Amino acid sequence: MPVVMFHELELAAILCSFVLFGQTEVSHGYSVGYDLHRIRVDCETDDQVIEVGLDKRSSLDSVQQALFAAHLTGKTPVVALVDTDGREGPYELRIKTAARLAGVQYTTYKIDALIRLRMTSYLRSRAIRLPGS
Repeated sequence: MPVVMFHELELAAILCSFVLFGQTEVSHGYSVGYDLHRIRVDCETDDQVIEVGLDKRSSLDSVQQALFAAHLTGKTPVVALVDTDGREGPYELRIKTAARLAGVQYTTYKIDALIRLRMTSYLRSRAIRLPGS
């Protein structure tokens, strides 16, 4: 059976759509000097901005991204890491510690659970007609 690889963007979309019920990749502008810049929030709900990352080195800036998005929107910052190996590793510990010190909510989700949720979403999105009914 082939291994299906999911990228961070896909996992963020699954988490945002099926678990957090937010909008993915929401763009926000800000100005500095004479220039206009934009950031994209991985997932945004009515009261939270959620930075989604994998349990990899590339996610070390998650706390900063969540805090800056919260500054722009006035919403609560959250860091949500996707656990790809079933254990807390060095990057997860560093991010969790920084989040705690900065007052940012921190949570983790298992990759297998997110993939299973996505694979079975069709069962929840339509009525199933049983034979004889």
